[in-house]
Amino acid sequence: MSIFQNARFYTTVNHMKDLPATRAEVAFVGRSNAGKSSAINTLANRTRLAYVSKTPGRTQHINFFELGDECFLVDLPGYGYAEVPEAVRAHWVELLGRYLQTRQSLIGLLLIMDARHPLKDLDRRMLEFFRKAGRPVHILLSKADKLSRQDQNKVLALVKRELADYPAVSVQMFSSLKKAGVDEVEQVVKGWFDALPPVDDVAEQEL
Repeated sequence: MSIFQNARFYTTVNHMKDLPATRAEVAFVGRSNAGKSSAINTLANRTRLAYVSKTPGRTQHINFFELGDECFLVDLPGYGYAEVPEAVRAHWVELLGRYLQTRQSLIGLLLIMDARHPLKDLDRRMLEFFRKAGRPVHILLSKADKLSRQDQNKVLALVKRELADYPAVSVQMFSSLKKAGVDEVEQVVKGWFDALPPVDDVAEQEL
């Protein structure tokens, strides 16, 4: 069974002080129009687990989805959409940066980029935010169905080449529409969770 199949909404927060206590989290982040919510729904095989809007920038909070065993998926606010008040946009950037750099239970990041427009300035900024945390990043080049197979291969090779100095970053093609690349994502994320110490070991360390 997919590790995403039992995902259910847990809570939403808008400030670091309200983050719940968790054992492990894998976060989704990406530009507001990159298809982040669609990717979450596709991986969970659900239609409305994460809200999909025709208006980019609707995810304005940090949304938690429980997987079991105190493990969570986290949907972070989309970035880069200009048609929001400056104060709201500044709050998003600060919230994202602080979360990515300081959240101890964050074990890995799924960074969603439109395969037709990868590695924009804000994408690179997110990579730098998270690079300081020393944890892995897996990039999903979304909307791959919009490209020919030849162009997919070219984009994939280009992104890999440009990120050669980021040893903790891996990348793949992904399409929510065609459900292409789902197995690869599951294998990566399952590996992150499987590397965690058993729950009993964590409990003993806290005693």
